[in-house]
Parts: sequence; structure tokens; C-alpha cells
Amino acid sequence: MTGIRLTAPAPGWAIDADVVVVGSGVAGLTAALRCAAAGLDTVVVTKARLDDGSTRWAQGGIAAALGEGDTPEQHLDDTLVAGAGLCDEEAVRTLVTEGPDAVRRLIDTGAHFDTTDGGDIALTREGGHHRRRIAHAGGDATGAEISRALVAAVREAALHTIENALVLDLLTDAEGRTAGVSLHVMGEGQHDGVGAVRAPSVVLATGGMGQIFSATTNPSVSTGDGVALALRAGAEVSDLEFVQFHPTVLFLGADSEGQQPLVSEAVRGEGAHLVDADGVRFMTGQHELAELAPRDIVAKGITRRMHEKGAEHMYLDARHFGAAMWEQRFPTILAACRSHGIDPVTEPVPVAPAAHYASGGVRTDLRGRTTVPGLYACGEVACTGVHGANRLASNSLLEGLVFAERIAADIAETRPPRTEPAAVADAGEPVALPAPEARTAIQRAMTRGAGVLRSADSLAAAAAELEALHREAAADAEEAGGSGGSGAKAVVPGVDAWEVANLLLVSRVLVAAARDREETRGCHWREDRPDRDDVHGRRHLVVRIAPDRTPVVHRTETAAFPPVRPSD
Repeated sequence: MTGIRLTAPAPGWAIDADVVVVGSGVAGLTAALRCAAAGLDTVVVTKARLDDGSTRWAQGGIAAALGEGDTPEQHLDDTLVAGAGLCDEEAVRTLVTEGPDAVRRLIDTGAHFDTTDGGDIALTREGGHHRRRIAHAGGDATGAEISRALVAAVREAALHTIENALVLDLLTDAEGRTAGVSLHVMGEGQHDGVGAVRAPSVVLATGGMGQIFSATTNPSVSTGDGVALALRAGAEVSDLEFVQFHPTVLFLGADSEGQQPLVSEAVRGEGAHLVDADGVRFMTGQHELAELAPRDIVAKGITRRMHEKGAEHMYLDARHFGAAMWEQRFPTILAACRSHGIDPVTEPVPVAPAAHYASGGVRTDLRGRTTVPGLYACGEVACTGVHGANRLASNSLLEGLVFAERIAADIAETRPPRTEPAAVADAGEPVALPAPEARTAIQRAMTRGAGVLRSADSLAAAAAELEALHREAAADAEEAGGSGGSGAKAVVPGVDAWEVANLLLVSRVLVAAARDREETRGCHWREDRPDRDDVHGRRHLVVRIAPDRTPVVHRTETAAFPPVRPSD
């Protein structure tokens, strides 16, 4: 254990369970449903409403070898290529072989996918896939349909859910094993304020951390809470430097911040072209798949062309689709574009890359176990080894589905006994909370220094800015707690301050890893180190937080992950 925790009041209420699942996307709700079906007393904690996570924003679909002539082996090959030499092949094989049946079980749960006239699941293509294997729903509303089905199943099963609750820290027993979580419930309800869910198994399914950047496709709740909690609890994270910037995000202006509208890769999968202001297709000749190359290659191609032309964005041209196809296949994207004064039926859509998906996260094994006993992770918060240096399009929903089922099976098999959490006061000194207004400074430092294009200088500048914010928070807390009458006011614990503390911790760790990886690989693009270095770079960077709050980066000896347990 690190002895690090957030500054927060002691829990004023508590409930007991066998399992607490934190997050309500495809990973969290699947894990919760499977745990409950196994007879485990299961509680779901989610930061907003049950359907407010990243899953419902997923447009493209879910990838699985469901089509005629397609095989898990072909899906595996495409995934390994996209992962740029850092995928864990055993994890990928697990994903692609168990994936088709997991999708069928999702359908049995109530999810309705688009079908052909013959009644088969309609499949499309996306970047990096050599076959049509992307199942979609409502044209471009796959995530919304999956979320709808899982939320309905959770409500039908009458699972205990706590909405509008920000998870704070992991609770552990006297032996250092997981004993639940502390959390803060916002607003009115059965519980209010800081409390605890005491449980011997905790499943983190908190989604991404896109809000560390100024512009992202992630919802506002994606502030890296799960990764930050795991780091404070002593868990290891890996591959955090591999942030995927989606190539085609609707460009709303250079100063646009917060969640930006996504233009799904499936639009390119159906034949849209990337062009510059002169109408020239610039991806042709850069990769055999042109616009359907893996996302890191397309994002780099767009960024490179933007620099060449001195432009702030490029264009996605799908005027040849016609109005009927836009309305039937991509109604969500069509509505989003039109709401911003752009009509894709009659004009090219301005697009630019924006932060989209964290390929790394809390390090797990094939059963979703982290390096902290009793703590599991699945979905975007986790690093299973499936994605390597760059996630293959539409593998994310499948990963959440497959590994959530595996976690539930492991918990049902082991059924650890409930233990008493150690007193919060025994967990060490709390983290000094940054002021809530530091959020913008963090996001701008990350966007400037650790965005699509990185260099030793840009990363050093970002690290310096982040460390200054870290030291400033500590100094302010010390002054406010002293008796010297300095006038410094302590930051009041609350959701805004806790989120900023999480953003700052995750950003510091990401930058530490990005500085250590002195090569270009996958979606980590070092302009000062443009070549891939397979001699030194086919290694994972595993990071933990030392008791003095500094990130400690360890490079693995091979491309394989070490076991999460010494006995494994």
C-alpha cells in the first residue's frame, strides 16, 4: 500500500456486499449482472446516471468474427497489427475466441443489432479490419442500444445501484486486501455525502480519462477516477502513454474545449474520403488501407497534412452517400453535424483528431485481477494487453464484455470472505487537493505537451507545469494547516477538487511514461524520435506511485507482461 488517499471526510454511512462494481458501461453492468446471477450480493456504483458513461456514446459498433468466412484467427491478426508489437497475444486470442459467444449472450440479454434483409446481423468495416465484422445498432447508435439493454436488465434484476456517486478510495483490511470503497453521493437519494460500500471484491469499470485533455470525445465524467484510485491503492498501471486520438472528430474551432462530437470510423468504412481544402485525398498511398488504416496512422496522416497546409482541420467527404444513406445509416452523426451548421449531404465535414481512448490503464491478468488482491478492472480503465500500442477499432466494447464475464467467473469461483476495513485514519496522509480551477491548466498543459505530437521538450514542459501544480497544492495545504497566519485557504474537499486531484495524478503518470518511451510506436508519436525501436521499445512501461507521491517507471524485460501475483 502507498499510504496515499484523497482528503475527504470519514464515511458517514456504510452498506455491505460481496461485490461492488464501480461504473455502468458495458463492462461494469455485464460484470454486475453475471455476479448477481451467480448469487453474489452485488452493488453498482456509478458517477452519474446508469446510462451516462462512455458506452452510450460509442457509434461504430462491436467487433467479432460473426460473418461468413471470417474467423477469430483473422480478427487476431488484425488486432496484433494495430497493436504495433505490444499486444499480449494470449489476451487477444481470449478476446477473439470468446467474443462471438459473448456478443450472442449480449443479444440474449436484450440488445438489438441491425440486421440484413435475410435476418443476419449486418456487419460493416472500420479501420484496420480486413473484413466486415463490426455489428452495429440504430445505424450509428450501437453504444446507446447496448447501454439501454444492460440498464433494463439491471433494473429487471433489481440490483442495488447507487447513482450520482464519485468513488474516492479503495478500502483495505488489516492484511492489505480489498475491503470495499469509499464514495461520495451527490444530491438526494437513499444515501448522501461520503460513505462506504464494504465488499471483499471491487471491480473498477470507470471508463476513460479523456478529460485530461482540452478536447476529447469522452463525456465529462471521464476524469480518470479508476486509474487514480488504483494508483493510490498501490496498483500498477501500464501502457498509459498510448492515448488514442480519434482521427475524425467534428472540428468546432481551435478554442473548443470539453466533449466534442465524434464522426465514427464507420463513415469511412462505408466509403467516405479524407480530403484537404483542395479536395485532394491524402491518405491514398500512405497505407494499403488508405482511410481505413489503423487509427494512429490516420491521425498522423491528418496531422501531417494539417501542418503541410497550415490548416486547423481536414475534411471528411461523404456527399456521394446521398441523403437517404445518411439518414438511415448515420442519423446520430447527421443530426450532430446539422446542429452545428454543417450538412454532410451537401458539404464535406471539417474534422481533426481529438483525445478518444486510453489503450493503457490498470494492469490486469486474463481474469481481470490487478496487482492488489481483491481489486479487479475491466473496460477502458484496464490494461489487459489486448490493445498494445493502439486499439483496433471497435475492440473496446468487446473487451469490456469478454473480460467482465471472466471477472465475474473468477469472483464466483473464489468467493472471498468479507473482512473489516481498516480505519481510514490508518491509511496514511491524505493527498493535498489542487484548487478546482487547476483543471484548465492541467488540460492545456497536456494538450500542448502530450497531445498527438510529442517531443522531449514538449513533454518536459508538461511535466514541469504538472509538478508545479502538484507542489503548489501541497504548499497551500501546508500553509493553510499551519499557524503562521499566512492567509492561505485550504481547498474544500468536494467533487470538483477530487476530480482535479485525479486528473493531476493520472496526467503526471502518463507524462512520466511518455518521456521514458523514446520512440514512435502506435498512437505514441514522438516527433523527435520518429522511428520505431523494436530492440528497446518492445517493452511495456509499468508505473506505480511511490509513498512520496512520485511516479516510478519500470520497463519490462520482454513484450510479455509479468504476472500480477508473485505466485502466478
